Amino acid sequence: MALPLSLPESARDEIHRLLHGSCDPSALSALATLRKALADGSGPEAGPAAGPREPVHGPGQGPVLLRRLRAMAEALPPGAGLLDDPARLAAVHACAAVADPSLCLAGLVHHLLCLGSLTELSDDPEGLEPRLSALREGRAKGVYLITEAGQANSHLATGTRAELDPDNGSFVLHTPEPRAAKFGSAGTWGVAQTGVVLARLFAGGADCGVFAFMVDLTDEQGPLPGVELSSPVALDALPLDYVHVRFHHVRVPFAHWLSDGARIDRDGTVHDPAGSPEQRLQRTLRVGQGLWAAMPAVAAATSRRSAVQAVNYARQRRTQSRIAPGVPLLSYRSQQTVALGALADAFALTCAADGALAVRTEAAPDAQGKEAMGFTPWAAVSLPLAAYKAVTVRTAARLTAECQHRCGFSGHLTVNRLAAYRGFHHAFDTAGGDSQLIFYDIGRSLAEQEEQEEKQEQKQEQKPERIPDPATSPHWWPATLRRHQHDLVRELRRRGATDATRDPFERWNPLLEQAGLLGEAHATLLMADDVTRVLGRLRDDDLVRALTPLAALHGVLAARRWAGSLLTLGTLDPVDMAALSGVTDRLCDTVMDQLPLLTAVFGGLDESDSAPLAAPDVNAAMAATLTWTRGATS
Repeated sequence: MALPLSLPESARDEIHRLLHGSCDPSALSALATLRKALADGSGPEAGPAAGPREPVHGPGQGPVLLRRLRAMAEALPPGAGLLDDPARLAAVHACAAVADPSLCLAGLVHHLLCLGSLTELSDDPEGLEPRLSALREGRAKGVYLITEAGQANSHLATGTRAELDPDNGSFVLHTPEPRAAKFGSAGTWGVAQTGVVLARLFAGGADCGVFAFMVDLTDEQGPLPGVELSSPVALDALPLDYVHVRFHHVRVPFAHWLSDGARIDRDGTVHDPAGSPEQRLQRTLRVGQGLWAAMPAVAAATSRRSAVQAVNYARQRRTQSRIAPGVPLLSYRSQQTVALGALADAFALTCAADGALAVRTEAAPDAQGKEAMGFTPWAAVSLPLAAYKAVTVRTAARLTAECQHRCGFSGHLTVNRLAAYRGFHHAFDTAGGDSQLIFYDIGRSLAEQEEQEEKQEQKQEQKPERIPDPATSPHWWPATLRRHQHDLVRELRRRGATDATRDPFERWNPLLEQAGLLGEAHATLLMADDVTRVLGRLRDDDLVRALTPLAALHGVLAARRWAGSLLTLGTLDPVDMAALSGVTDRLCDTVMDQLPLLTAVFGGLDESDSAPLAAPDVNAAMAATLTWTRGATS
């Protein structure tokens, strides 16, 4: 479904900006090349390659994965500038996610966590050669090892040790007990793998905090001396080559310590500008900001694809229900609410991707990671980016699951990739910083604001913002959420969240659910504000006419999902909530009128989609994937 020829060039430019951020024309051309390479299984350098539906994990697939990582690298700026363009990084990984979610995850780990750590935390990049260049060029696979398998929140109590050898300045990396074994995607055989390993630095017996170290894990023959890999750990929802990793007194050169401004005197004393073990951990983990800034674009791209497939299926599929035999599924309100609602949420995620990239590019480096650590380090590293990661991944997980369900058995077929999208986002709700823990911490942070802000809040008699009428306005949902966030903060304070005289566990344990709601409301408000901001900058009348009711539909359906909390705290009354059903119907009618343009905008820029659910004739496309064997006749 290509963009209508009648669309002016200015509208096409706005669509490209909407979907790909600030990527320049050369980046868009590189993305088109990458789509083709991933669709036909080709990549740089001739040779055997996986087909478009063949996995890039498992025995014998290491070289295939490297070829695809090289294809991704070729769509990025070359050399040391590989990570310099956040919008391009996000677009490349979003492109990979649509084609193959497992490849996307491998790319995120390779580029944003492994290479990101080497780039941001090393004080001597030349000392990382030749491994650094091999990773940049896709000749080696990058791995990031933070999680330890034996305990929850292991990043807060890292057991892996890196002991300073005072004789030569190198480090000895060791796994002191079984539960300190690392868990990660380091089980790819047949290729060189280099890991960024988080370990607790000890010098002269003193614990100096958690630093990152570059460690060679495998070559083409297998694990290197001192590195022990377990048998594969299966994770079908997001298949990669997961294993447990143990280190047995592995020697790490001094130059491979990602010191991030810290230094060691001749007497072995470590001087760290972070100032404390807590701040050291936050600084070491700040590489996560690149991942969090890219994830909303990934969530948006897979959600747009899922929503367009669900709409396409519902328009073509005719039901034999006794109510109205032969009527397309999309004629039913229940189907419209889900399929058109998925389009609306995909638009909101697209706007959130723009907002996350703005935070990533505009925030001053010295302003990041200065917050005091709460329950976990994630919100302290960057509260807005952690919030974007959590809310977009969770929204995409719900959306892709609903689209898969509404497409019947076709939604479960591997060729349509909805199951892969769903598994990716459900798995990422925990990965990359657990979303629920992020919401808890954001809620705690909002409730424990400065004393002066709390006093000012207590002086206010009115709600912070009047909710505009009607709910058909895209501005209604952000105003409602802002008011609800105010109500949630006030309720947490009423229940003792700011009572510093109580033990922290006793104070917060009964309030975690409410704190999580507040954190999720705040993250949802970021996305809601992004919707109105992006909508407000569009200039093409046709686009504005099509996207305005879609934006409003996103807000109304979100309010219905939040009904319990909104009604409990009185943010909305029962009459307001009951009226939203009729508003939903009217907005669906308006969106239906704009459906050809909307599906073209969200699905028309990639002509390489081979999924039958995206085809003009779903049944014919599915039949074309089949071969038949007929039994012999006598």
